[in-house]
Amino acid sequence: MKPLAILRSGKSFHKINSNRTAVLVVLLFSQLNVLAQKNVTHQQQIWYGYYNSLTFNENWCLKSEIQERQFINPSAQHQLLFRTDLEYKLEGNWNVFVGGAFFLQSPNDPDSDSNLVVPELRPNIGFNNKQKLSFLTISHRYKAEARFFHDVENEELTGGYRFSNFRLRYQLGFDIPVVKKENQERVIFKLKDEVMFNVGSKIVKNSFDQNRVYLALNYVVSPVIAVEAGYMNWFQQQKSGVDYYNRDIIRFSLFHNLTLKKKNHE
Repeated sequence: MKPLAILRSGKSFHKINSNRTAVLVVLLFSQLNVLAQKNVTHQQQIWYGYYNSLTFNENWCLKSEIQERQFINPSAQHQLLFRTDLEYKLEGNWNVFVGGAFFLQSPNDPDSDSNLVVPELRPNIGFNNKQKLSFLTISHRYKAEARFFHDVENEELTGGYRFSNFRLRYQLGFDIPVVKKENQERVIFKLKDEVMFNVGSKIVKNSFDQNRVYLALNYVVSPVIAVEAGYMNWFQQQKSGVDYYNRDIIRFSLFHNLTLKKKNHE
């Protein structure tokens, strides 16, 4: 059965497109605002990630990832996550995706004496858009996710999962090829900025959730393998509204692209 015509029309996406300037202004001012606040806790982390893309045909793709996030100085686990999204290609360089993530959340303080790991379920839906220009590619990602945390009582897991809040995310990205070989991009410089906002009755003082700025170099080893190393600054507001985390993060990623499409033999 074909997707609904309203998804194929692309009209609603053009409307989103026209609001990008306003979104960029929000990105800038939200970052300036949080940087002016006090009570900032500085932390260092290192992230390892494996990203798999399984293409079924011209329209459908399954994307999965595993990330391990560790504190350094001192060393401690922060998060382990698994995420899967089913993506469908729309018209006009737009994709729609739906899926979810499973998080295992350790304490936010690496010096904590607690070893409690709290599971989180996070279903999501979103849209991607890419614009390839002569010397770079501009990407936009709009994403909404619901957060369900496992109940905790007296530092122990109890009961089941409870809805917490919705979170809205927007990411702007620039991919700039710096090395080409045989007309193929081999080394790509990446610059991304993502802002997130919390929505829900439980959100009182931290409607602004966080902002992430990311710089990286991506090396295309082959058509199916790429590796990436980068730096991220993760600035996050806590529930109090006046306390923030400012995290410096080194990221190492492996990208693995597979396809089930049949090759045409001439």
